[in-house]
Amino acid sequence: MASVSVRNDRLIVTVNGLRRVWALKRGFDIPLDHVRDVTADPVIAHTRKGIRAPGTYLPGVITAGTFYRKGERTFWDVRRPEKVIVIELRDERYQRLILEVAEPTGAVTIIARAIDGADGLS
Repeated sequence: MASVSVRNDRLIVTVNGLRRVWALKRGFDIPLDHVRDVTADPVIAHTRKGIRAPGTYLPGVITAGTFYRKGERTFWDVRRPEKVIVIELRDERYQRLILEVAEPTGAVTIIARAIDGADGLS
């Protein structure tokens, strides 16, 4: 499971526990103005992931790591689809982060308010 927070003008995503090993990633530090959108989306976990490189994929168990599909690079950290949020990015290595978080509604609210505030400063 990942944790998300906003500090100053940055979105901080931390990959926790053994997921760091499965995903081969500790987390992300992203400028808020690079975050296009955030949504809760339990259905996305049931879609095609693409080509895994590197990471872990055990269908119905865990999807963690970097996946390539249709020219896009996406980071996944998902075990429980009902807890998934999708963070859409621009001008970053990854186009999307698909993350399992403890409280999807709360995480979406925090990030959405932060990016709305960042857009208002532009």
